[in-house]
Amino acid sequence: MSIHHSPFERVTAVTDVLMGLLAVYAAIQLAQFSGFKPDVWAWIFGLLAFSSFLGAAAHGFEMTKKTNDRFWMPINLSLGLALGLFVVGALFDLSGEPLARNSLPLMLVVGFGFFLVTVWKPGTFMTFIVYEAVAMLFALGVYVYLFFVSTLSGVEWMVAGVFVTILAAVVQATGKAGKGIFWYFDNNGIFHLIQMIGLFFLLAGLIWG
Repeated sequence: MSIHHSPFERVTAVTDVLMGLLAVYAAIQLAQFSGFKPDVWAWIFGLLAFSSFLGAAAHGFEMTKKTNDRFWMPINLSLGLALGLFVVGALFDLSGEPLARNSLPLMLVVGFGFFLVTVWKPGTFMTFIVYEAVAMLFALGVYVYLFFVSTLSGVEWMVAGVFVTILAAVVQATGKAGKGIFWYFDNNGIFHLIQMIGLFFLLAGLIWG
């Protein structure tokens, strides 16, 4: 495989690598703590890192559509599971470990179900947008509620992190791949830059809050 001819795809690949490195750092930091909650979030960041590095390859190299579709299968699986775990993490903060543990199998099934939908209808980007919107709006509602009624440490960072994640998703959904927003950053590249800010806020809420 050769480097992709499109400068937009190459820049997107670079931002994917940067986001992957940040996610790896976050996963390593969380792995130093013991307990159900840090384990869930370490897996979330680990899955995001995995999908980011594969995304860098999918965007950064010339390949046939069939090969590119094969790359997106594990990407979709890891993203689907990460979003399911995100809901589990929010439920932990909302109601404690028992509810989070009980919801874990269901949310993993939901995440895997999203993956099966992408296999059934590959290239349906809106499927991911809808799934992500439901998961993130639920999480935002949880953390906004906790901001007003709880003393959860770092909740303000969690609200900011989820909000920025939603903002990043809006930019990705409303933009157009291969059309510059500035320089060679298209909707995907800008999405990664904004999402990295969101990841930093989430890590701050989880560790430094």
